[in-house]
This record gives sequence, C-alpha cells and structure tokens, in this order.
Amino acid sequence: MAKQHALFLLDFFFLMGLINGGKGLGVAENSAYGLVSDGVRDLQPPAFVVFKNWASSDSCEETYGFMPCTTTVMGNIFLILVYGYLMFISAKFLSDGSEILLGILGPGIIGGLFLPVLSSFPDAIIILASGLSGSKETAQSQVSIGMGLLAGSTVMLLTILWGSCIIVGKCDIENSVAIDLKDTRGFSLTGSGVSTDIWTSYAARIMVLSVIPFIIVQVSQVVHTTSQARLTVLISLVVSLSLLLLYCLYQVFQPQIQRRRLAYVKHKHLMSGILKQLKSHILGRLFTNNGEPDTEAIKKLFETIDVNSDGYLSVTDLRALVIGIQFDAADLELDETVKSIMTDFDTSGDSQIDMNEFISGMSRWLRKAKRSAIHASSDGSSQSTRYINAFDLLDKYPQHDILKMHKQRIREEQDQLENQNEEEVESIKNPKWNAYKAVAMLLLGTVVAAIFADPLVDAVDNFSTATSIPSFFVSFVVLPFASSSEVVSAMIFASRKKIRTASLTFSEIYGSVIMGNILSLSVFLGLIYFRQLTWDFASEVLVILIVCILMGVFAGIRTTFRLWTSLMVFLLYPISLVLVYVLDYYLGWS
Repeated sequence: MAKQHALFLLDFFFLMGLINGGKGLGVAENSAYGLVSDGVRDLQPPAFVVFKNWASSDSCEETYGFMPCTTTVMGNIFLILVYGYLMFISAKFLSDGSEILLGILGPGIIGGLFLPVLSSFPDAIIILASGLSGSKETAQSQVSIGMGLLAGSTVMLLTILWGSCIIVGKCDIENSVAIDLKDTRGFSLTGSGVSTDIWTSYAARIMVLSVIPFIIVQVSQVVHTTSQARLTVLISLVVSLSLLLLYCLYQVFQPQIQRRRLAYVKHKHLMSGILKQLKSHILGRLFTNNGEPDTEAIKKLFETIDVNSDGYLSVTDLRALVIGIQFDAADLELDETVKSIMTDFDTSGDSQIDMNEFISGMSRWLRKAKRSAIHASSDGSSQSTRYINAFDLLDKYPQHDILKMHKQRIREEQDQLENQNEEEVESIKNPKWNAYKAVAMLLLGTVVAAIFADPLVDAVDNFSTATSIPSFFVSFVVLPFASSSEVVSAMIFASRKKIRTASLTFSEIYGSVIMGNILSLSVFLGLIYFRQLTWDFASEVLVILIVCILMGVFAGIRTTFRLWTSLMVFLLYPISLVLVYVLDYYLGWS
C-alpha cells in the first residue's frame, strides 16, 4: 500500500507538470464558468445553463503560484477531495512509520517524546497553514478553518468513532461486564455493550485535564476585557506547551501508554499474519463459491497443525505455527501471541482447541477479513490490503503435497523450540531495513503534509466563498477525515469483541484527543499571538469543552458502556454543529 501511495504521488506531480507547463492553473479571465483551467486561455465556453453559486467568473489566487485553483463549487469539491486524499496519505505514512519505529525501539524516549508529536502532525500543519500565509486580514479569515479542524477532530473522535466502536465491538453484558466473544443478544440497548480496563479510564481522565488551556484562553472574553486578550493567549500557549512536555515525559517515565500502543500495533498484525500464513502454504480455498468459509478446508488446516493427531491444538502446536509467521514490521511476542490465539479460539476454557472451536474461530476471523475488504477501497489502509490478500485463496496447487510439506515444516519447527530462546523469537527481522523504511515514510509523510496543507486550506476557503457556507463548518465536517488514517482500522480492531482490544482502541482515541488539545492548540495559539490575530472563538471552544469534559468524565468513572450510550454520543455531533451556529449567528457570540 505504501508503494501504491508513492506511485499516486508521482502520478499527481507528473500530471501537474504536464497540465501546468510552468504556468499558473487559475481560472481564465474571460471564463464565465470558473472551471479549473488547463492553461489554454481562448477556448469558447460551452452552451449550457449556468446556475448561481455553481459557476463564477471571479478569479482565484493560485497557491505557490502554480497549484490548481477555482471559484466554482464543483471545482473546489474536486480539489478538496484530491488534496484531502493527499493529506490522508501523509497521515498514513506518519502513522505506519511511527508504528514501525515503536516496534523496533520499544517504549522509551523516542516513543514518548517524538512519536506522539508525529501522530498529530497532519492536524498541526493544516492549522499552521490556515493562518501562516497571506496578509493579516487573509490569515484572520482563514484561521477559522484551523479552528474547525481542531474542534471537528475532537468531536468526530469522541462521537462518531467512539460510538461506532461501541457498536462493532459490542458483546453480551453479564454482571455489568461485557463477555469476550459472546454476542448473542443482537442490538439490545441494555444487554450488550463494551467493557474496558481501568487504564483506559485513566486516559479519559487525562483527556479532561488537557482542556485547561482552552479554559484559560477564554478568560478575557468571559470577563469582557479585550486589553488582556493577548496576555491570556500567551499564558494559554505557555500552559499548553507545558502540558505537552509533561504528557510526553509522563509517557517516558510511565511507559504504560507506549506499551498499550505497542500492543495495539502488534495485535493489528496478528490476524492478518495468521491468514497470510495460510496463503503462503496454499492450504486450499478457504471460501466456498457463495462467499462463506469452507469448513472442509478449515478441517484440513486443523489436521495439518495438529501434528500428533490427538484432535486438539495445544500451546506447543500454536507456538510452532506462530514461529513460521513472517510479520512485516512489528513482530509479536511469542507467548503473548499464542495466548491471544488460544483465548480467541478456546471457548471451553480447557487450554486446548478442538476441531469445532477451531472451525468456529477461523470462520469468524475469515468473515472479519472479508468485511475489511469492503472498506479497503475507501480507507486506503495497508492493514486492509493485508486482510484482502490474506483470504483471496488459493486453488492453484495440489493440496496433498502442500499439506505434507507444511506438516513436515511444523515438525521441524517444534524440534527447534527447545533450542530457540525467546529473544530470538521476539527479535525484529531486518531491523536496519525496517528502520530505514520507517524514516523514509516519516520524511515522505512530513513533506507531503507540508506541501499540500496550504492548497487544501485555500480550497476549503474558496468552497466556503462559493457556497456561502462558513469555512468553520466546512473544515469541521471534512478535514478531520482527511487528517486521520486510523478510523477504519480502529473499528476493525474493536470488532474483535474483547475487553483487551476494546481497551487499546479507546485508549488510542483518548490519546489522539489529548494530543489535539495540547499540540494542535499550541500551534493555533502561536499563530494567534505571533501574527497578532484576534481570538474570537468562544462558541467553538465551548463545544470542545462540553464534548471533552462530558465524555472524559463519563469514560473516566466507568469501564462498561452499554449499547444505548453510542446513540447518545452520536447525537453530540449534530448538536455541536447546531450549538456553534446558534451561538454565532443568533446570539452574536462571534
């Protein structure tokens, strides 16, 4: 997937070079249609009806003097989609590169100081672009786009993504605790839901503390003292940077957060790694013609792994299987992986997996892999591609010889277990190559974000002008999805329906909000202070405070969330938009 993204970038730059030919791509002065120009100035416009706000004769200013621009609605929608996808690629490169480095280096200074900043870099660079270029008046106008992204990211993560993870991860609730892998009550609003561990609640409480800079910066507006506005912005900036440093140091000296993120990364590779193992050994077609798991093929796989043919898969059988798996980036610890597979498949709790349990568990994994393929065309994630490649199996070779070869390989691997220490099993394969790969992905993600953030902001601003929709609302709805690459993968991970995976998923959500509240806000406050812009975002800040405090307190005092809570949380998203609109345009807060 990384190669596909790189090829897309090369194609984009090549296409821009062909179209541009060294000239700006603005709208021709005599064009009444405002379409994106191809550089040819004297073409006669086609004869069709032109609707107001869908075409314009106004000119636009090209970003960097050569990037495409337009004043039409459809033209700006196209540009927002293109630039938004490029920012999505940037976020994906930064996320994958960070995960690879964390897998190689483990918890420590790099993981605590450097990687958290990279996770919020796309948001920060878009916010910076919204107020850095152009005159002071232009910056004051466009900086609302940065605030829209800041507020939109927070609200989207804590409402749409949070609620979606509750729905896909729901299990039956018994004695106020969700039972792993047990989902028999359908969409029972009170009988099903999700449970997390206490460390996830701690993350939610920290998220509440991260809104302190927002409260400070609003003091001058609450007491109606404009003379002290710049001072409160400066104080809030200092507090926000201090909280950023403290949060990073907290992760260094109390690396529980890093370990949880590392576990999150490793578990994302587990199911795809197992399925890739099946593909690498050509163990028959695991799906029938109607798209359902093939139980006969799964039985043959069970017999292959069950070396002593006793009808059960033991820990030794699973250890031998896991050793043969080649993970691309962050290898899983052997014992942890075996335990995870055993917990996922062993529904009877007897520490061994029989034929029926294996068929049931493998069928569940394959169905999840198939569902991820549906999202792959839209999310662009490398994880989804691994899932797709894993189950698109495999009827090219005679099964008997392949099964015989694989059984022999497992016997050899079992013989080597006694002489193979755990450090050898857990070591990262090709760490030097993976380190180079991670650094290249981080550099490429940074460059792409730096180049295309400003054109994206301009496209949003032009779209806002063409439609008369305030730029805050456009950026609030659109930009969070462009700068976040983990939405779909978080939902897929939550769908494993276990307390551990739910805890890791929600911890990632809260961590992303925390970094947005302190890092992205620091960048925004720096723009306001050093460019001497006006802070006039009372309604937007109020929405952030309401959602963060409400969700932080709610998630901080409990560990089980019933299905009905997702519906309430979903409502917070439209309520937030309506509240900002009413406060600004009816009550005159802005």
